[in-house]
Amino acid sequence: MTINERQDEIIEEFSGFDDWMDKYQLLIDLGNEQEPLDERYKTESNLIEGCQSRVWLQADYIDGKIHFSAESDALIVKGIVTLLIRVLSDSTPQEILDADLYFIEQIGLKEHLSPTRSNGLVAMVKQMRMYALAFQTKK
Repeated sequence: MTINERQDEIIEEFSGFDDWMDKYQLLIDLGNEQEPLDERYKTESNLIEGCQSRVWLQADYIDGKIHFSAESDALIVKGIVTLLIRVLSDSTPQEILDADLYFIEQIGLKEHLSPTRSNGLVAMVKQMRMYALAFQTKK
């Protein structure tokens, strides 16, 4: 499945809700369904700077693709990082670097997040792209 196909799937999921309280609940549910991050990855070096809450992001390069795992101590943020992982994980570094993450705009996430959460979202995307760039350069 391509990055855009995954984004379209998420847009479809969120389109079933008109009320933002329901969308927040979906985000929380998605975050709760995510596998907890292995404790050994909850390190200072895996913390994303620029997030108000604590978000740990682990990236592993396996067979030419990057696999992301993450966790946050805030429910909605955990849901947001879960969406980003669903879209970007198990893609090549180049696919991640080339990706236009249009789903963020289309599900209304950007306009319904507080400024600090919005900054956190930008920081998460930036960190994922930085990992992609690092693995791309290593190849």
